Amino acid sequence: MAAPSPPVRFKTNYAVSRKIEPFYKGGRVQISQDGNYMFCSCGTKVYVLCIATGALVHSIEQDDQEDITTFVLSDDDQILVTASRALLLKQWEWRENKCTRTWKAVHVAPVASMAFDPTSTLLATGGCDSTIKVWDVIKQYCTHNLKGSSGVVHLVKFHPDISRLQLFSSSMDYKIRLWDLQSSKCIALLESHYSAVTCLAFSADRETLVSSGRDKICTVWDLNTRAVKRTVPVYESVESVILLPEGVDFLPLGVKKSGLHFLTAGSKGILQVWNASTATCVYSQPLPRHQDACEEEASEHSLVHCALVPVKDEVVTVNAEHNIVFYDARTLQFRKQFAGYNGEVLDVRFLGPGDSHIVVATNSPQLKVFELVTSDCQILYGHTDTVLALDVFRKGTLFVSCSKDKSFRVWRMKKNGQVVCVAQGLGHANGVGAISCSRMKESFVVTVSQDCTIKVWNLPESLSAKAKAAGSESLRPRLTEKAHDKDINSVAVSPNDRLMATGSQDKTAKLWASHDCSLMGVFSGHKRGVWCVQFSPVDQVLATSSADGSVKIWGLQDFSCLKTFEGHDASVLKIVFVSRGTQVLSSGSDGLLKLWTIKTNECVKTLDGHEDKIWGLHANRQDDMVVTGSSDSCIVLWKDVTEIELEEEQAKQEEQILKEQELSNLLHEKRYLKALGLAISLDRPHTVLTVIKAILKETSGKEDLQSNLLKLRKDQKEAVLKYAVTWNTNSRNCHEAQAVVGTLLRHESPESLLQLEGIKAAVESLLPYTERHFQRLGRLLQAATFLDFMWQSMRLADASRRDDDMSM
Repeated sequence: MAAPSPPVRFKTNYAVSRKIEPFYKGGRVQISQDGNYMFCSCGTKVYVLCIATGALVHSIEQDDQEDITTFVLSDDDQILVTASRALLLKQWEWRENKCTRTWKAVHVAPVASMAFDPTSTLLATGGCDSTIKVWDVIKQYCTHNLKGSSGVVHLVKFHPDISRLQLFSSSMDYKIRLWDLQSSKCIALLESHYSAVTCLAFSADRETLVSSGRDKICTVWDLNTRAVKRTVPVYESVESVILLPEGVDFLPLGVKKSGLHFLTAGSKGILQVWNASTATCVYSQPLPRHQDACEEEASEHSLVHCALVPVKDEVVTVNAEHNIVFYDARTLQFRKQFAGYNGEVLDVRFLGPGDSHIVVATNSPQLKVFELVTSDCQILYGHTDTVLALDVFRKGTLFVSCSKDKSFRVWRMKKNGQVVCVAQGLGHANGVGAISCSRMKESFVVTVSQDCTIKVWNLPESLSAKAKAAGSESLRPRLTEKAHDKDINSVAVSPNDRLMATGSQDKTAKLWASHDCSLMGVFSGHKRGVWCVQFSPVDQVLATSSADGSVKIWGLQDFSCLKTFEGHDASVLKIVFVSRGTQVLSSGSDGLLKLWTIKTNECVKTLDGHEDKIWGLHANRQDDMVVTGSSDSCIVLWKDVTEIELEEEQAKQEEQILKEQELSNLLHEKRYLKALGLAISLDRPHTVLTVIKAILKETSGKEDLQSNLLKLRKDQKEAVLKYAVTWNTNSRNCHEAQAVVGTLLRHESPESLLQLEGIKAAVESLLPYTERHFQRLGRLLQAATFLDFMWQSMRLADASRRDDDMSM
């Protein structure tokens, strides 16, 4: 007999364990000198990323909520300066995420470029107002105001030899200006380019300058004579140029002789190495397979920035699609890639045998595969239009994607994590909107389209065994059936591969036999279009979600509605079964996740982690993680924290029981000071009252109360005072409250009382009830005096009567 499976434990909560969000939307990228951190501008923020893990370390945001136009990190990695559209400059201690100084930029238009000098004491800012300002960062004042440029000053750079006190700049007149900071004058005008100058690089001996431009040339300048040594035609618009350091072996890059060599990055989307003395290209990176070789101006692949990281021996490039790629500096071999911006996330799935990766469909033809440990991103090219949906086979190495280009593709992940396309299916007349894989074996795929048809595609066994090196196989549909009268939004295959379900905008879901695509039944009941259908992994039920804001559970035998969950205020876009089919997770266009227990019809938890529609929702095979993808460009990994919370709750209860036992022992032993401190730490006002009552019952009660109260810490006195305010509202406990207040007022100085948190509110609350207690005491005293008077009068009358009797 098989061992009985452990009982199902319902989940109660999920917590965010990881968030992959946009961190770069264009602009400047800078790597710290130690090579550990990357700084990227993204709207109103500068994000600081740990390069090793891809995790966001800091998010630096200006208070004015204005977009950051540019930023710069000092050469010693200590100071970060940001410039915003509000014409403010801010200086940051970025490791503490603390702004240390804010000052006006003095420019009358936004700052377009910034640079620190090698000593990190001078900061140059180039503005859109054609002026350059130089700031002393230490003494905090403007040292120079350099005028004479024309148009936006988009490039400023200090001469590496600080003793020369020179600054280079370039603006929209395509000239390089050399400024002498001692005389505040432009001492040279370097004219060679016929388009915008994009980058300046200095040689190690500080005597040669290489400038790059969008006029497809690089110019080598002699800084002593300020003349052109050589013009190198590079046949592409160059955005960045890097001088290769001397004394390093760059033989794999074609550097065979000593001399000046430089690396260019530009519109071709590849890195090239040039010999400055011969003006020849000695190495050119091979074009990626997805990029057309004859395409000279590949705008989406073109490189917009390039930098050398000497400490890590790496070259980092940034392309127009906001992808940041790291290469080995000596071989230009690929090392790592980050995706700076994902766009609208339409679907997301766990991938890999151990769910080590996630595959993401964004609002683009490319797929992105993220390794969760390092955030390394692999971009998959193949589709020619937006990818709409994904699904993964049971083993986790084979997955499928469908697109608006009327096709679907089958992809396979190799053991090294590389993903290749192994098959492609064409046949739909419109975009393929949803796709589902067979569950038991990697045998077939089901697709649905805006052409209102459902197609079943058989997969050859060779796909799962090995990938073809020569390209992908072409697949043809085995079955085609017109399924609905309107767009089909979702399709699912049952766990035994015998049934298929579809959900459509015609407000119905339908059940089909997978072997012949025959209709078995219709699920009617939703008031608006059905967005998602899912089979239960254990029961013979189907779950559907709809634009009417509800989730319904249907029986597969009689097609009746068994349960309805209502709670979302907007369309429910995706659903997934968790806890072995006993619970359902739903995601809505309101940006909320809801966890439902099927047996009790109860919404156990509502999770808020997105700001827009959640299109993607998937649970991993171990059923302890969930991934969601949303229109807000964020991908969130949720961890099941039910067990953790349960353990924490049990630990708290055990600690509470131990403390209560200790409290009871302390009271029994009349160790009132410790008992008082423990009761306050447990936040037990009634127990504190019991301790005070026990102290006051002693023969020297008031003195004991006084000594114990005055030994308490400031925060404990605040707690006792707060409790006394509550006790004072009840006449039964007012004596203890007044004893506490009286002790504090008599023995604490007014200054120390004013420092107590909430003293004002406490006094305001104490006064009316205290007056009422004194009024009651006054009435009681009057009544007691009158009673005493009556008693005395009665005694006097009785005494005189006895005297009369005796005299007779």
